Order: sequence, then structure tokens, then C-alpha cells
Amino acid sequence: MNHLYLFAATENLDTALNQSKNVLQRIADNVFNLQSLLTFIAAVGIALVLGRLVAMALRRVTYFIGYQAEKTDNHETVGKLRRIETLVVLSIAVIRTLLVVLAIYFWWSINHPEQQPTALLGASAVLAVILTGTLGPVLRDLSYGASMMAEHWYGVGDHVVIEPLMEGKGIVERVTLRSTKIRGVNGEIIWVNNQSIMAVRVTPKGLHTIAIELFVSDIDAGNKLIEDTNVRLPIGPLMVVSPLNIMTQAKIDDKLWHITALSEVAPGREWFLDDYAITIMKDLDKKKKILVHDPISRFADSEAERRFARTIKVAHKPRLKPKPLATKVGSKRDRRSVASRKPKA
Repeated sequence: MNHLYLFAATENLDTALNQSKNVLQRIADNVFNLQSLLTFIAAVGIALVLGRLVAMALRRVTYFIGYQAEKTDNHETVGKLRRIETLVVLSIAVIRTLLVVLAIYFWWSINHPEQQPTALLGASAVLAVILTGTLGPVLRDLSYGASMMAEHWYGVGDHVVIEPLMEGKGIVERVTLRSTKIRGVNGEIIWVNNQSIMAVRVTPKGLHTIAIELFVSDIDAGNKLIEDTNVRLPIGPLMVVSPLNIMTQAKIDDKLWHITALSEVAPGREWFLDDYAITIMKDLDKKKKILVHDPISRFADSEAERRFARTIKVAHKPRLKPKPLATKVGSKRDRRSVASRKPKA
């Protein structure tokens, strides 16, 4: 019996091998012949050339959109233009992929006119199964990138900090479904696979607003101190973007004034105000002695202050105390039970 089972298994294996050999032979004859290869190369080559031309045209559109974003002063308009620019950049990859897919379909239709379109779908499914194992990381990048773009995590022109990368921060220059291109403040270009992005911190306006709080004994001398500090601050796109501007002045008593001054810096260059500007003020004050204590620096984002103020307002609302439940004695039976529980004199 064992010999019969072994003989049957061997015969089935030989039959399966012969069938697989015949299938591979037909594929080789239909696909890997000279005419088929030349048609495939020509179709894919034309698709790649068209894709490059479309990419060049759309990149010109992105340059125009970026130029319009730089001209406008409205932050909402800038945000809309950046989202449009991001969608245009993403469409480049999608269009080039569709052109290649159409080229493969055209090649299949030319070389296999007798085959039904479903045969191409079946072959594509088999090819997808094979490529899933070899191109798994690329497919994961595409899925992560599609999810992030659908949820609008960030766009071209945004300043981002990518977690968990140690130095993954800068301006987003290019976004595709597979990767993100970032330029740091030091000029370095960082390419990040989308599947490596665990979290993103986005600076909405592209700049950080820093407030410096001063407590001085003379208001005029305090204003002059801020003016002298501005003269010594380096101004530029990658340094202190705007000089210190006095926003509020409050008199606390006869010899104490509170001054709040705001300035904007490029992300990553906050030390220009946190450290350097405060050091300048302390050095200038060695002769005048108007600072009651060292200046204090803090982040000052109007949107964050508004959101936190609303949360704190809700948290400080008085809480309603639960009212004690009133006991109703309705029926005679209830009144008799209550009377029986009263202590006797």
C-alpha cells in the first residue's frame, strides 16, 4: 500500500510540474519574444517621457503658486495656496503612475488581442502578489503617505519637526506618496520615508513668536533699553525675523512698570531671544540699573492663548451641587410606616 501511495504522489507531482512548465512556456512565448519586448519598451518609454513633461509643467504651476503665497500677507490665503501646491505635487506622482499603467495595458492589448481584459486583471493580481513580497517597504510608504495626505498632516512650505528623528526638522519642499523632502535651517536636505514618520509637529505660521517680559523702575529708560537691544540683534530670515516691538506697558506702582515686547524668529533659532537678547539687556543695564530682575522670555502664540483661555474658562465654571432627593409620603400606608419609626416620648 505504501508503494502505491508513493507512486500516486510521484505521478501527481510530475503532472503538476508538467503543467507549470507548459504555463511558463506559454508565458515566455507570448511575453518574452522580440516583438513583445520592443512594444513593451516603446510603450513604457513613451509613458515615462510624457510623465516627465507633465511633471515639468506641473512644477511650473507649483512655482507660480509658491510665488503667490510669498506675495500675500493673509495667513489663511497662504494656507490655502500651500494645500493647493501640495495637491499639485502629489498629482505628479499619481499621473506618472497612471501613464505607466496605461502603457502596460496598451502593450497587453497589442500583443494579446484575442485575450479578454479579465486576463490582464488576473495577471496583474498574480504580479501584485509577487511584488507585495519584494516591494513591501515601498507599498507601506505609499499607504502611510496616502493616509497622511488624506488627513492633511502637513504641506509644502510648512515648517515641521518629524518624530522620532533626532534632527528631522525643516521646511517641507516636496511631498510624494512615498517620501517627504525637508530642508533644514543649515541647508541640509533630508529625505524621509513616509512609513518612518510616527508624528509631526507643524509650526502653523512658519515662525515662532517670543515675548520678553521686563519689570523696570523707569518706563522711559525701559523703552530705550529695548531700542538699544534691537540695534544689536541680527535681523534676517534665518535669525531674528522682526525686531522687538513693545505690545503692552502697565504701571504696577510708582517705581515699577511691566513691559511686554514681542519678536519673531525662525524655528530652531529661539536662542537669539531666549539667551542673546536677554544677555544684551543685562549688559546694557549695568550702568542704568533699571531692571528690577532678569527679563523673562516665553512663547507667545495668539491662537494657543485663545484656545487655552477657553479651556481654563470652562474649567473655572462653578460646579452645581447635587440636590438632596425629597422623600414623598403619598399613601396612608407610607404615612403609617413613617409614624411607626418616630421615637416615642
